[in-house]
Amino acid sequence: MHPHTHLQLHRIRSAELRRQAADFRLAALRRAPRGDLRTQLGWTMVELGLRLIPDRSAMPSRAPRPA
Repeated sequence: MHPHTHLQLHRIRSAELRRQAADFRLAALRRAPRGDLRTQLGWTMVELGLRLIPDRSAMPSRAPRPA
């Protein structure tokens, strides 16, 4: 498979997953709020951790090794 095609497939899948995550967050907001403080803190920490992960699309790809 051509590298550019492979990369494009990854970008499409990434966009799909981000859309699904956004839909899930909206659905979670519509549900009744969680009463357990420990649970709320845990999910807040997970969200914060996910925001700290660098966006891979902004990172340059590896250069090919010289032969």
